[in-house]
Amino acid sequence: MGSKDPVAIEEEAQRILADIRRHIINDLGNDPDPPRLDTCYGGLARTLRDRMVERWLNSQRRYYKQHVKRVYYLSMEFLPGRFLKNYIVNLKLREEVERALTTLSFSLEELESQEWDAGLGNGGLGRLASCFLDSMATLNVPGYGYGIRYDYGIFHQTIENGWQVEHSDNWIRHGNPWEFMRSQFLYDVHFYGHTEAQRDIEGRERHQWVDTEVVKAMPYDTLVPGYGTDNVSNMRLWTAVASEDFNLTQFNQGDYTGAMEAKVRSENITKVLYPSDEKREGRLLRLKQQYFLVAATLQDILRRFKKRNHDFTQLPELAVVQLNDTHPTIAIPELMRLLIDIEGLEWEDAWAICTRMFSYTNHTVLPEALETWPVELLSQLLPRHMEIIYEINRRFLVEVARRYPKDSDKLTRMSIIAEGDVKKVRMAHLAIVGSHAVNGVAELHTHILKEQVFQDFDELFPGRIINVTNGVTPRRWLLQINPGLAELITRHIGDGWITDLRELEQLKPLAEDPAFRRAWQSVKHLNKERLVNYIARKVNTTVNSHSLFDVQVKRIHEYKRQLLNLLHAITLYQRIRDNPSLDMVPRTIILAGKAAPAYTLAKLIIKLANSVAERVNHDPQVQDRMKVVFLPNYCISQAEKIIPAADLSEQISTAGLEASGTGNMKFALNGALTIGTLDGANVEMQEEIGAENLFIFGKTAEEVVARREEGYDPYACVRQDIELKKVLTLIDSGEFSPGQKDLFKPVLRTLLDHGDHYMVLADYRAYVDTQDRVAALYENRDEWVRRSILNTAAMGKFSSDRSILEYVENIWQTHPILPD
Repeated sequence: MGSKDPVAIEEEAQRILADIRRHIINDLGNDPDPPRLDTCYGGLARTLRDRMVERWLNSQRRYYKQHVKRVYYLSMEFLPGRFLKNYIVNLKLREEVERALTTLSFSLEELESQEWDAGLGNGGLGRLASCFLDSMATLNVPGYGYGIRYDYGIFHQTIENGWQVEHSDNWIRHGNPWEFMRSQFLYDVHFYGHTEAQRDIEGRERHQWVDTEVVKAMPYDTLVPGYGTDNVSNMRLWTAVASEDFNLTQFNQGDYTGAMEAKVRSENITKVLYPSDEKREGRLLRLKQQYFLVAATLQDILRRFKKRNHDFTQLPELAVVQLNDTHPTIAIPELMRLLIDIEGLEWEDAWAICTRMFSYTNHTVLPEALETWPVELLSQLLPRHMEIIYEINRRFLVEVARRYPKDSDKLTRMSIIAEGDVKKVRMAHLAIVGSHAVNGVAELHTHILKEQVFQDFDELFPGRIINVTNGVTPRRWLLQINPGLAELITRHIGDGWITDLRELEQLKPLAEDPAFRRAWQSVKHLNKERLVNYIARKVNTTVNSHSLFDVQVKRIHEYKRQLLNLLHAITLYQRIRDNPSLDMVPRTIILAGKAAPAYTLAKLIIKLANSVAERVNHDPQVQDRMKVVFLPNYCISQAEKIIPAADLSEQISTAGLEASGTGNMKFALNGALTIGTLDGANVEMQEEIGAENLFIFGKTAEEVVARREEGYDPYACVRQDIELKKVLTLIDSGEFSPGQKDLFKPVLRTLLDHGDHYMVLADYRAYVDTQDRVAALYENRDEWVRRSILNTAAMGKFSSDRSILEYVENIWQTHPILPD
């Protein structure tokens, strides 16, 4: 990272200190003396924002001056985490800020504790989007992120008596110093109503969408600085504002609640991420959110385009829209509506523009996650869009029938409209038909899309479905969260890896250096000590920092197989019960993650995890040989504490179901060894790292399919494995649910009577045996550290910078902006 002039550091530190005091007085209306944590955080946040604003304005000017194609990245989720350290790192101001803070008697960590994680996402989808924004800014790619400014995020998780309890995540209760409200850009978003057809003066049929309900969309901008560049982009988030805030007549008549009803109903749209869809009202609200995002965004895109352009055929030369999963797919009929009904273009011209502008990233092969909407619901909320979708489908099926005149089944399979008792719109089909490029997010995932999920489309549109393997930004996921390791790496190979992760390959020969291995292990142990202290604070559990930290942190879902991890934990516990003097490698099993509020079995798995922890951690026979920990409210700031400390990374999803995963990349980048299936990006990680430096187990995607087709019997797995039988018997006995013997019966029924769809029992023996190999290697700590170094050294491919460059070249066809 290079050494800086001490005089220059001191001068900038004094300027930062003066700016902090100025903001505390002028913006927060407080006395800077004596210093307070909350006001110093607010002052520092605004000080950093000041240093980005001019860069952002200059970046926007360059976009216009260079007439570049801009990327509009639409995502229902962003998961940026805390901004403070991220800005400091990307602006290269760490030394200056820390020097300024010594005067205030606060550490950077203390100030960071004042910031809440932004409640804008839930998991990998949102975090990927945030990594991509960081890489676009760093690579000078002209682009923006567009999403929703949720008031309460998804939820704040607490654990009460072992159960997940959801609370509102009021992350902006104290304001958000990082954003700019742009009240001058209010857009009308319409719902309901009906359509009317009429002829224009040239005799062409035109449609009007009338008698609608109107909600206004107001944007907030959060700046995204690139690393080592003056380029600054932004994330524009929309909030819903009622078109009529307050009904004074109703208020004066004493109907105080009714006076606010319209405002509350309108602004509910941006209250919560992923409202429960168990009821019709929840499904309607989700669809409203999706349309609200795209309607406001497309108006903003066209406003920016029309400032200097009037020929709409040029629109695809200046704008590309990336749909991050199916959620924003309603943007396709919305753009058609704007071009045809508002701008007066003919269908063919509008469709040519549309298909050149849109590209779609698929993130799942799970059928339940391939989004569909009932035709009846969409027709009620967005009647004009349903008409347009029908017309898109009609024209598309004409083409399919022309290409395959004797294959009526293909028409049924490929139709955007799924027929049945309840007609539904297949949003993934709409996204594929309306986009010029579709990408999977790992080589295996893309193969499954082309060969299974969307085989018909790949045949009809050869070359449209391509692969762009996901990546993570090394600025946050190594430089920021693991400064000790980043400093050690930089001291030996320089700082070029920060923007060219392939340079980590230079670490490979250092893995053979005993002194470097000792330094590497020392950094890891210090990170583990920090996590030990965090665990003690969060869940009042003492863990051994010398034990193997075995970590699985991610959304709780059956296919991610936290249940398999727990069966192994119970296996170890059973071994200790069978042999109290057993000599085993000490292990701390760390889990974290949220379950969807309506996902009953996932919440029961969380309860099982906490019940196993309660039993194991308080059994005097166990002593320090193992601990089980479930950390509540998993979020980015918690991940930043866990990942640098992990020894073993659990990536154990059922093969063929994880699209890519990026947690696997973050852990390996920080030196954790992976135990996992050949699923998602694990396949490519094995190719890069080498099979001998990971612990791969279990059935492949092809073997999973074959096992199901031949008639999988989970009971056979139990009959053939005495340890598995003991584990399931222990759960069934009520050992982990005193006074509630049948509490975990649904778990057992899922594994045994309901067919074990996710092959937990089928992979149990391979997993347990592989975990025994893990323990054996960990006993040879020096060899473990050598392989840890080799894992980090081989992670160059998995930078989000590489992903973005592939999007730029193969999908977006834009180019970085040039310096002035």
